[in-house]
Amino acid sequence: MITTLRNAWKIPDLRGKILYTMMMLVIFRLGSVIPVPGIDIEVVRNIVGNAQLFSLLDLFSGGAFGNMTIFALSITPYITASIIMQLLTIAIPALEELSKEGEEGRKKIAQYQRYGTVVLALIQATGISIGLFRQALIQTDAFSIIVVILTLTAGTAFLMWLGEQITEKGIGNGISLLIFAGIVSRVPDSVYRTYVLAQQGEISIISIIAFLAIAVLVIAAVVLITEGVRKIPVQYAKRVVGRKMYGGQSSHIPLKVNQAGVIPVIFAMSLLSFPQIVGSFFPGSGFEGFVNRFLTPSTGMGTFIYVMMQAVLIIFFTYFYTAVTFNPAEVATNMKKNGGFIPGIRPGKPTSDYLNRVLTRITLAGACFLATIAVLPIALSQLIGMQTAFGGTALLIVVGVALETMKQVEAQMLMRHYQGFLK
Repeated sequence: MITTLRNAWKIPDLRGKILYTMMMLVIFRLGSVIPVPGIDIEVVRNIVGNAQLFSLLDLFSGGAFGNMTIFALSITPYITASIIMQLLTIAIPALEELSKEGEEGRKKIAQYQRYGTVVLALIQATGISIGLFRQALIQTDAFSIIVVILTLTAGTAFLMWLGEQITEKGIGNGISLLIFAGIVSRVPDSVYRTYVLAQQGEISIISIIAFLAIAVLVIAAVVLITEGVRKIPVQYAKRVVGRKMYGGQSSHIPLKVNQAGVIPVIFAMSLLSFPQIVGSFFPGSGFEGFVNRFLTPSTGMGTFIYVMMQAVLIIFFTYFYTAVTFNPAEVATNMKKNGGFIPGIRPGKPTSDYLNRVLTRITLAGACFLATIAVLPIALSQLIGMQTAFGGTALLIVVGVALETMKQVEAQMLMRHYQGFLK
């Protein structure tokens, strides 16, 4: 990885992209320390510190949620809007046709997604201001509440723009890198708190060693599953066009075990946090009590239900996102048009059915792995008595984003080397 970065730094174009990405991430971190006006931060910290789910959201926002800064909502509304748009694309024929119109259609859907992000951010900011953190408001007049709501909404809209700029002009996926930066920024604080607890005797050295050993194993497993590929052999028949002969070569279709990456985990967490936001609209109500009791990992029953729902949602979104990104019928049709076939499988529908069957089996392994990693922090707290938000989910996102970003850097380098050769 270090060698790849060193070689990329020698290419002026890539060096510019890396510097641009780093500059955008610095802007993100600067915005994460600018407080929202009219909020008592100490009250917010007490509320966040007493709720495990909010602590996890605070981790992903890089501490912005717990300190109630302008980026407190993080990129969560954008992710939720993305889920809704992908579901609507499948359910509504007009949006499905729009998605098949190429670049212009995708731009139109992306525009709808931006509108949805602003609307969801406005709803969440309103819920936080008049519900969850109402007692943190220094002044409760209408103007002060509107200022808080507009500040939080504008912060999310700016983060959305920041992520799109990184994707377009920098290196890697901008939204994923923002989440990555938020998690990594909390590592020093987590290490310091663990050190203090160890000094006070609340955490034993054995527990810390066990946690580090499990973390190393999890990182190794994440890399193994992320890089795992099932190669489907493809043979192309020879064909004569004019006086030239084409085909007659062998290739393969790489089917990744974890085709969806870290997206299912992020999607599942965004949906599970939504009832908390809705419940904040009705403080002291029966609905809020129901959410706190059954949909929050703070009580025995709530923890069990939350873990089960998280696992089910991760498995569902793994299959869903894989189905969106890889279409076996389309791949089989393209192979047939180009004279390709899988040895022992007839072209057309049999090929499509075979690819779908193989993809379903390997996706199950990837989905179960993602679900296991996501619920790992709760298992650790029960086994070794060590409460940590920087658990399996965070490690999964950090390692996954790092691998994907390095692959993009290597692809950019390869493309430029070929360009140099052709020139």
